[in-house]
Amino acid sequence: MDRLKGFLPHIIVLILFVIASLAYFNPVLQGKKIFQSDIVQYTGMAKQQNDYRKTTGEETYWTNSAFGGMPTYQLGAKYPYNFIKKLDLTLRFLPRPADYLFLYFFSIYILFLVLKIDYKLAFLGAIAFGFSTYLIIILGVGHNAKAHAIAYMPLVLSGIILTFRGKYLWGFVLTTIALALELVANHFQMTYYLLLLVLCLGVAYLIDAYRKKKLPHFFKSVAIMMAGVLIAVGLNATNILATKEYADTSTRGNSELTINPDGSPKEGSGGLSYEYITEYSYGKLESFNLFIPRFMGGGSSEPLPEDGNTLDELIKLGASPQEAAEIVTQLPVYWGDQPIVAAPAYIGAIMIFLAVLALFLVKGRIKWWLTAGLLLSLFLSWGDNFRFLTEFFIDFVPLYNKFRAVSSIQVIIELVVPILAVVGLHQYFNDFVKPEQRKKALLWATGITGGLALIFLVGKSAIPGLDFASPYDQDLREQLGTPLVEAIRDDRAALFNTDVIRSLVAVLLAAAVLWFFLKGKLKEIYAIGVLVLLITLDLVGVNLRYVNNDDFVSARIMDQPFQKNPADMQILEDEGHFRVYDITTNPFSSGRASYFHNALGGYHAAKPGRIQDLDDFYLAEGDIGVLNMLNVRYIIGESPNGGPVAQRNPFANGNAWFPESVLLAESANEEILLLDSLDTKRTVVVHAEFKDKLPLAEMARDSTASIDLTEVKPDYLVYESSSKTAQLAVFSEVYYPHGWNAYVNGELTEHIRVNYALRALPLPAGNHRVEFKFEAQVIKTGGTIALVSFILLVLIVAGGYWWSRKQEVSSSEE
Repeated sequence: MDRLKGFLPHIIVLILFVIASLAYFNPVLQGKKIFQSDIVQYTGMAKQQNDYRKTTGEETYWTNSAFGGMPTYQLGAKYPYNFIKKLDLTLRFLPRPADYLFLYFFSIYILFLVLKIDYKLAFLGAIAFGFSTYLIIILGVGHNAKAHAIAYMPLVLSGIILTFRGKYLWGFVLTTIALALELVANHFQMTYYLLLLVLCLGVAYLIDAYRKKKLPHFFKSVAIMMAGVLIAVGLNATNILATKEYADTSTRGNSELTINPDGSPKEGSGGLSYEYITEYSYGKLESFNLFIPRFMGGGSSEPLPEDGNTLDELIKLGASPQEAAEIVTQLPVYWGDQPIVAAPAYIGAIMIFLAVLALFLVKGRIKWWLTAGLLLSLFLSWGDNFRFLTEFFIDFVPLYNKFRAVSSIQVIIELVVPILAVVGLHQYFNDFVKPEQRKKALLWATGITGGLALIFLVGKSAIPGLDFASPYDQDLREQLGTPLVEAIRDDRAALFNTDVIRSLVAVLLAAAVLWFFLKGKLKEIYAIGVLVLLITLDLVGVNLRYVNNDDFVSARIMDQPFQKNPADMQILEDEGHFRVYDITTNPFSSGRASYFHNALGGYHAAKPGRIQDLDDFYLAEGDIGVLNMLNVRYIIGESPNGGPVAQRNPFANGNAWFPESVLLAESANEEILLLDSLDTKRTVVVHAEFKDKLPLAEMARDSTASIDLTEVKPDYLVYESSSKTAQLAVFSEVYYPHGWNAYVNGELTEHIRVNYALRALPLPAGNHRVEFKFEAQVIKTGGTIALVSFILLVLIVAGGYWWSRKQEVSSSEE
């Protein structure tokens, strides 16, 4: 009974987390779904494999519906023996996206309990973390994998800290399971950023262990956790191995090309370019939106106020009130340097204030690793605006150049600020610090954060860069005139002032609560309750500007986000096997065509590298020879009267053919350049590495030779060929070096790469049955490792529990 009573507060907290998650995303209770643009594109990309699974009950690890063909590893593939995924789904029992919000709350609440924080303060910290604006906005736009990975970050830290505390068995268990859950989220960029924070934590604990002469305990803890890491990786072996295999062939891997399409030298070939990595670099001044939400205007799609100076100026220019009101909603309020910002990464004025307070109260290693993680993530988020550090990490820190959008490392700030703030409150509400020290810390924290807000309010004109001028204002000036641009800037300044005052008031109210507690006029439970209320109002008030009930639609719209148009219906009447190229939008940034057809384009953060190269060199310019070799039978374009129209390409090469001649290329550069203006039906380009595989001595033109596709599945193709002489059969299928096996009359036969990105197979004279099967060895290997890892984890946990119980019995008998 006493044990149940001890768990009761935590049960109540978990119930409150469920209520809070469903309350914020309340339309899910009506069966609605949040409209997430990225998920719409994902739905298009994954439809073929999902339909195949539903129809056959089998899993295909290859799809023909995107980029001419690619593995499904990053498109929601389901793997054998993926037991950790079952646990993940159990924890995510609420409707999406309420499930991720609940995970935010739950995970960091466990961390606070491990840190021995009172459940009331743990609840406060969980609410602050979960409602952090960035964590909400990524749910609004559909970055589910990112949210998923972020949600498990605190749980991983919990296991590490528990292990370092000497709770070896449960520390090992929690670290292993938490890291396995982190990896199952499948967002390795977020996991990588977590690793950087863990390194900060590890260095702090190492220094502390050295000073306290406890190095043996430190290294024992590290050894235990490394064992947990190995098992966690093993539990996710299939996904990790498959992702690594695909990444090496994608735009995230090394390219063999050393030139750009214009012939200029290509800068580096290992990972992403500097410009691509730093495209989304946070401005140094813009970082203050962590404290003041609309410090630089808020989000890119956020409108100017409907009753501001801009409206009046538009009416002066001759617009009607209705026209002016419509134009105002289209003018940019965001004036930072980033291309697109969905919302500011607002942490909360109160949480910033409490974190500053903690810097005066908290001592020891936790303060230093949290502060180090905060500063490192802040500096790295500046990207090109802190070029020296960014270039150092790109050039010398392993894997850093594999990830783009450096601004997203601010998720670490979103994590460490609530932790630091709650640990500080823990010190403040207990007797660890003398009242005089608490008073001094409170005054300093109020003075620093409140004073900063006052400086921005009354002295903004003296701050360099705080001029409310957007990089795009010059275009507006040329189109609409200087007076209107000045009015826009005045409105931006008004929004800035409003939110500065808002943050100042929030700081002062929180400071007042702590002051009354210090003076004995407010009990701790009431002080915490008021702070929870203030923090919730602060964060939710900002969040609702960007993610609210208006973002929800009927489930049907998300389940079937694309509707057939006349062009689609025309193409779908053709039952052949071919590809479709949709140029009504950027074909390589849309999953729409993939929803209905075998598309040459698609939507993915890691596109197949060779197909991307073909796009850069030829497809973007509409090269018909390359379109032909990829068997593009239909091109969707705009009709003269508007609307999409399907244009049939009569020159498509078909599914397979026998070329008349071969051009040998000595390098990747030559291989791709030889495709320029090439008749790909008659001539094939072969890299010199495959020269020995060609039947050159035996090849002879055979006008009667034929090869036809007779059976098609996503991962299985069958052809029937006939020729009087040896031939090189070229297939309009994407060459992928792993998994695809060719069989001629049932015998495994090596196939080669031709035309930079296609498959080819030497065939002897005669009639042959040619099969291509996608037999991904990585799935079999990964599944075996996952199964062994699971069994090992169960045995270790059972054995450890048995040993600990035995030790307890022995101790009691003594």
